[in-house]
Amino acid sequence: QIQLVESGGGLVQAGGSLRLSCAASGRSFSNYAMGWFRQAPGKEREFVAAIDWPRGGTYYADSVKGRFTISRDNAKNTVYLQMSSLNPEDTAVYVCAAQREYYIGGFYSEYEYPFWGQGTQVTVSS
Repeated sequence: QIQLVESGGGLVQAGGSLRLSCAASGRSFSNYAMGWFRQAPGKEREFVAAIDWPRGGTYYADSVKGRFTISRDNAKNTVYLQMSSLNPEDTAVYVCAAQREYYIGGFYSEYEYPFWGQGTQVTVSS
């Protein structure tokens, strides 16, 4: 089992940057693939980015590619989402998620992730 707590959300102007953090409890964080999803008001949850294990390969939604960077620090049991060139369409609740330990599969579907945090609000003003 793994518990996830996000932080780092807030209000930012268009063109600005934010870094989200997701701290994980439990053992063997390095054996979990991790992902970020977001959900805007009135919209379905959508995939943002993922980072696999053990290589740390990264995967992005087309809408954030080149602007967002996902990374992980296994010593700190933390995954990050660095967001740059933010625009109002990025406004959403951002949620961290984890796959099962040692799981190797897809990354883009929320159904691949059994463990979820509570989310952190990101608001981008125009």
